[in-house]
Amino acid sequence: MGDKLNRRKFVERSLGLSAAVSAGLGFEHQALLAQIGARRETQETSKEPVTGLQHGKLGGRGISRMIIGGNLISGSAHAGDLLYQSALMTRYFNSEKIWETWQLAERNGINTTLMRCDPHIIEHYTKYKKEMGGTLNWIAQSAPEQGDPVENARLARDNGAMGIYFHGGRADTAVSEGKVELIGEYVEGMKKTGILGGMGAHKLETIKATVEAGIEPDFYMYTVNKVGYLSSDPAEIESYMSDLEKPWIAFKVLGAGRDRPAEGFAHAFRRGADFICVGMFDWQVRDDVAIVRKMLDEPLERKRPWRA
Repeated sequence: MGDKLNRRKFVERSLGLSAAVSAGLGFEHQALLAQIGARRETQETSKEPVTGLQHGKLGGRGISRMIIGGNLISGSAHAGDLLYQSALMTRYFNSEKIWETWQLAERNGINTTLMRCDPHIIEHYTKYKKEMGGTLNWIAQSAPEQGDPVENARLARDNGAMGIYFHGGRADTAVSEGKVELIGEYVEGMKKTGILGGMGAHKLETIKATVEAGIEPDFYMYTVNKVGYLSSDPAEIESYMSDLEKPWIAFKVLGAGRDRPAEGFAHAFRRGADFICVGMFDWQVRDDVAIVRKMLDEPLERKRPWRA
């Protein structure tokens, strides 16, 4: 008991001191001090899971408006030129942490995850579903290194995915090279496997080109954020997407961690997204869900009708 009290007093003194000097620190150091306080609060105060997270429909199935993404557990954090980020992500997200994070997502009302279709994901998702009783729906991203996207869709289907979408970077490249018809072939091939077939994009030009070519994905997986990270102009996105009737899953809504959750989530929904896909650490899940739950429980200004 005495040791705990001593540690508590030390932290309180440290936080008191930090408040006095934080005005002279840079943003990164101020954020670090804030995290020290948040860590103490998390350790000493248990938080009840969030209930009542809102749902939409995708392919007739109820899908939580917030979807947990898979980039982090696959080692992709879009951390710029940092050489160690992939190793850091994969070391943090060992098997136990992956399953723990999924369980935490489920307890807080998230019922869907979006992850690439590769052996690493399949191994963990299969065990989660069959041995651990997990119930998360899986929407797959075609994994370029796995070869033919349609074969990848069959692999996703055979391992429990409800849908798959053609990789956004590959779609952007196909359009820039004048090969938009390839996207149509892949999307139709994916749909013929018996699961939902969508398409991804980071550029509005990619969406426009496929619409003009008459390509009909079951859903769009498309970036939108207000920090300009791998995303087109938000106003143009809102204007164009408002007329499209296919469901839209927005990703990179925080610009890969470059925007604050409350602001980034609200921005995506107001621009017309039906769902948001967000990569989260375990310690972010509960609070992120709470933000979305409260946000969607109140009137939300958006021009685009909910398409799902």
